[in-house]
Amino acid sequence: MEIIKGNLENFDEIVSKGNVLVDFYATWCGPCKMLAPELEDIKDKVQIMKVDIDENLELCKRFGVMSVPTLVYFKKDGSNVSNIGYMTSEEILKFIRK
Repeated sequence: MEIIKGNLENFDEIVSKGNVLVDFYATWCGPCKMLAPELEDIKDKVQIMKVDIDENLELCKRFGVMSVPTLVYFKKDGSNVSNIGYMTSEEILKFIRK
């Protein structure tokens, strides 16, 4: 799977399918840059969507994103869980399996 860039136009369509990890990030964020290779490591296990907070303020408000990186995992049942801060690829996989 590829990592896709997201915006308000296609966000709901993508996450409605479930098994989608959304990375709310900023280009100026150091921990976000550290997280990028970890996401690359797991892109074959989960669909990943990256949302730039500076370009998608309404989406950030909708999900209460106050700091970056924030990961929100959308489950197949329609629910979601979130985590703030850097995580290794192993920690991310544990997080989405909860």
